[in-house]
Amino acid sequence: MSQEQIYGFETLQVRGGYDPKKHNYASTVPIYQTASFNIGDTDRLNRIKSKEEAGFLYTRSGNPTIDILEKRITALEGGTAAIAVASGMAAVAYSLLNVAEGGGEIVAVHSLYAGSYNLLEHTLPGLGIKVNWVEDPYDIEEFRNAITENTKTIFIEAIGNPLINIIDIEKVAEVAHERGIPLIVDNTFASPYLLKPFEFGADIVVHSSTKVLGGHGSTLAGLVIENGNFNWNNGKFQNFTSPDHKLQGRKIIDEFPSSAFTTKIRLHYLSDFGAVLSPFDAFLIIQGIETLSVRVEREVRNTEAIVKFLVEHPLVSWVSYPTISERDRELSKKYLSRGAGSVLSFGFKGEQESINKFLSSLKVFSFLVNVGDSKSLAVQPYETTHSSLSEENKIKAGVFKEAIRLSIGIETVEDLIEDLKQAFNKSLD
Repeated sequence: MSQEQIYGFETLQVRGGYDPKKHNYASTVPIYQTASFNIGDTDRLNRIKSKEEAGFLYTRSGNPTIDILEKRITALEGGTAAIAVASGMAAVAYSLLNVAEGGGEIVAVHSLYAGSYNLLEHTLPGLGIKVNWVEDPYDIEEFRNAITENTKTIFIEAIGNPLINIIDIEKVAEVAHERGIPLIVDNTFASPYLLKPFEFGADIVVHSSTKVLGGHGSTLAGLVIENGNFNWNNGKFQNFTSPDHKLQGRKIIDEFPSSAFTTKIRLHYLSDFGAVLSPFDAFLIIQGIETLSVRVEREVRNTEAIVKFLVEHPLVSWVSYPTISERDRELSKKYLSRGAGSVLSFGFKGEQESINKFLSSLKVFSFLVNVGDSKSLAVQPYETTHSSLSEENKIKAGVFKEAIRLSIGIETVEDLIEDLKQAFNKSLD
């Protein structure tokens, strides 16, 4: 057990991965705003290149500020290694390419963020990667039946967007491991404060840290974390076990047994494709993480009050939130004992004109395409975040025309409810 593993979540979120003594005793994590680093001498260069010494050469492959963010999220998720990238979509794309490069197959569900959906539906097939879709995410047999000899991973979201549904991570992980493939879980909506997918068998966790982790809607960023348990040496992943030119012919799995997945992303996808997180943006995400538990607790409490209000409102036809969903209630008890997050969807009773009036009349809620902000947000996914999907795929993903998605912040909850009330009233004008 490492020293950090003995500490609680709240301690790790403000101190994890950071030793002030190594940074001139600075209380706050410093921003190393530099493109490159002095090498020192040729002997040190050789030690760094051979991985005998940890060091930084160029910020595209590593930077002290970014390194602290990676160590902190590793501690919070209970993993062995992490890598930070420039956006949540870079984290998703690099993770999927990392396992399926060269023409592998991916099993995925329909209830996904539109960027991930389009990546799977259109972009990856154009690169020779096939996607086998699971129609019913509650049917574990569908996951099993979707796997072929060429399948390289299963990809799910812990809380689906925008359906706000929960998938039984533990059972899906068992199916994946039966066939020798890893389970990749997007944990953006829950955050490690509400859910740690590694505890239920996940192998890789990804985040759009733009959302809950950053918490202030100021910074695009993505994170990939691994737990070091998956056996990449099982014959299905030659890209991890073959001699690697970035390591002078050595094998990634041999050199980095507990961090093979993120090391491969760093050596190949981050280095060659270049979706690099800036040191300043890493600093902003670190600042957001320091208040994660406090924000999420308040947001969950506010969300539960707003769910209760919406369920009883005459202009609401349905509300999708795990604790009140018949299909998700037991799963939310299993996976989300601290609360089911701050995002919900509801069905608006009315035509598009009334929906437009509702959204345009909001005064406290911000009408914009984001979630996980400390400020409350509202959007109609059908017309915005998921508008690029075909009509058929919108239905499969749970993007119903009447659906409004709310992301609840930390404002006074009475103000939020009054804002919704007045917007509902104006929608009738």
